[in-house]
Amino acid sequence: MEPESTESTVTTCYRHPKVESHVRCTRCDRYICPDCMREAAVGHQCVECVKEGARSVRQARTVVGGRISATPLVTSVLIGLNILAYVAEVVRPEILDRFAMLGARLVGPDGAYYVYAAGYPSDFHAEGVVAGQWDRLLTSGFLHSPPTEGTFGLLHIVMNMLSLWQLGRVVEPMLGRARYLALYLLSMLGGSVLILLLTDPHTETVGASGAIFGLGAAYYVLARRVGADMRSVNRFMAFLLLWLLLSAGLTSWQGHLGGLLTGAAVTLAYAYVPRGPRQALVQAAACVGVLLVLAMVAFAKVSELTGAGMGQ
Repeated sequence: MEPESTESTVTTCYRHPKVESHVRCTRCDRYICPDCMREAAVGHQCVECVKEGARSVRQARTVVGGRISATPLVTSVLIGLNILAYVAEVVRPEILDRFAMLGARLVGPDGAYYVYAAGYPSDFHAEGVVAGQWDRLLTSGFLHSPPTEGTFGLLHIVMNMLSLWQLGRVVEPMLGRARYLALYLLSMLGGSVLILLLTDPHTETVGASGAIFGLGAAYYVLARRVGADMRSVNRFMAFLLLWLLLSAGLTSWQGHLGGLLTGAAVTLAYAYVPRGPRQALVQAAACVGVLLVLAMVAFAKVSELTGAGMGQ
């Protein structure tokens, strides 16, 4: 009998048929060449299996349900916007007059400013939130005192941006970008609404302090939520509250307090809503609720201003 001929079977990479391969993907069991190998916990995997695994792995979440991000991108963007707005207002000072927080004032036919009163003469016109310029409630939070004006001048934006960076790079990763941005804007709005409510309506106010105080409140609430060592956190909050008191005669304490209270309310909703499929929905509803309360307070104040003096 003639000996049976044996022929060795050559195995090749499934992606590169001309390349001989003897290693299998530990997930799909196909042969892969060195160019297609990817290190795995055990053995090697092919390119497609690595991509599929990345899609199927559950995204890590923060304590409040936000997506984890190591880079404080939103904080960096906000600082950039504040700096751009500052450069713009230095180049064109009229930007302050149009976009600063202002409840109400009158502009006379001579171009001078006058204290607002309902039923003003036809040759006057109103400016401020009372005149429908609702955007001032937010735009004022991106403006700061001109370099040679105000109590602090250039230091106003410098101190605010340093504070925003210090707080933002801690709070943003704990919340995730979307929740962090909502917190920032709502805190800014809360500060402006309390200014509208408690400040002389003809007074112009600018600054990101309301939003920054909101971040300070968030830092405190989140630290308690995760069980952090509260000694340094308590010292920070004591300094923040002390600054709120000491700066009352120099800055807008109404804006600071409004931002602080709004930031605390929003972060409490973020931090203590039970985890589950409806967590994000409940948190969003809480933010909408805060927004509606602020809107109602602002509308009530504007209604009071526009109705004042009608019987005179």
